[in-house]
Amino acid sequence: MKITINNLTKIFPARKKTEHEVTAVNDMCIEIPSGKLVGLLGPSGCGKSTTLFMLSGLEEPTSGSIYFGDDDVTDLAPEKRGIGLVFQNYALYPHMTVEQNIMFPLTNMRIPKEEAKQRALEVAGLVQIEELMGRKPSELSGGQQQRVAIARALVKMPNVLLLDEPLSNLDARLRLQTREEIKRIQVETGITTVFVTHDQEEAMSICDIMVVMKLGVVQQIGEPQAIYDDPANLFVANFLGTPPINIFTGYIHDGGVYIGNEKIADYDKDLTEKYTANIKALQDKVEAKHNDYLAIKNLYDEKTAGMEKEKAEKAHKKLFVELKAKEAEYENMVTKIADLEQAIKTKTFKIFVGIRPEGFIYDPNGALSLKTNHVEVMGRDKTIVSVHEESVKPTVRTIVEADLKLPEGATSLKFNLKPNKFFLFDGETEERLR
Repeated sequence: MKITINNLTKIFPARKKTEHEVTAVNDMCIEIPSGKLVGLLGPSGCGKSTTLFMLSGLEEPTSGSIYFGDDDVTDLAPEKRGIGLVFQNYALYPHMTVEQNIMFPLTNMRIPKEEAKQRALEVAGLVQIEELMGRKPSELSGGQQQRVAIARALVKMPNVLLLDEPLSNLDARLRLQTREEIKRIQVETGITTVFVTHDQEEAMSICDIMVVMKLGVVQQIGEPQAIYDDPANLFVANFLGTPPINIFTGYIHDGGVYIGNEKIADYDKDLTEKYTANIKALQDKVEAKHNDYLAIKNLYDEKTAGMEKEKAEKAHKKLFVELKAKEAEYENMVTKIADLEQAIKTKTFKIFVGIRPEGFIYDPNGALSLKTNHVEVMGRDKTIVSVHEESVKPTVRTIVEADLKLPEGATSLKFNLKPNKFFLFDGETEERLR
């Protein structure tokens, strides 16, 4: 069953006067192919669970539409959508046996008892819990409870299976086992499955397609390895990978990429046109921002005419705070324009440099110097833990082969970079440049 999501938006209204409305999902447009396992991936608050609940019918969209195949299910009740839903906390009935829990949806559908028992047994075999059918949930491990929840979702023969953080309550070993089981079950059934997780390793290991989200906005869609190899922006690059990507502040100057004073690569694209466009966009907003500031200033001056400065600020505190905020907005925009103009003049453009841990090549005459703290050896890999004054993170992790010979007692090592393992990102927008 193909799923099509068109301009899907969910806005939660403010609960108190002091709060603002929250846009949990913002204009989402994606197509989920039939029979694929798709992961909604991102940190807490990115909108992935809200998206899942809109797919299930438990949340009503503010706008947009959802199609299962050719059918518009946007306003359809959950029980009429043909879905199986597995919650984070499993939601098993403690007073029922495993068999009764699995059969429960069929009982509600008025399926004859013998047919329901047969279907429950078949799906229990699929998730490998046939021997547990007479037990209560309290007698099961976390992994077994999760399988019961999946069996209960599958017994309805759904067109779509929805899993909300299904492994978060399991320990590390069980998570590994259960995610492999979920993939096996999905492949065997061929059911289109949407899997919500914040764990990038989990998503990359079992998903056919990943949808990476941030603050309700889709950042990138694609196959896991393709996204890892070709991240759309700094957020995506930083979110994927264990150990995570190393991030440095740097700059492009006259065709060269620099971290600190070291030139690490060439960059032959001229960013002048892009920066000129940014300046024009900011200039179009400057006048409006200045007018906002002047309007508040005139009102404040009018209300505080003849008052001492400190008394005026206390008497009209709310207006004073708003005035300062408007002033800061305007001055910040003017400063940005000046910075962009200076960048064009000197051909020096601020960037972020992202280097995957496996992207370093040790070379005594290399382009990038790192101050070495210590070396960790695990299996076939050797991890060199270093520091650099331009690193955004406290440490830099470099993965090399375990048998690589390093100078004994060296406190500083030099490296060149693998061309396909480092990326350049715009210093303002964080969008990928290279």
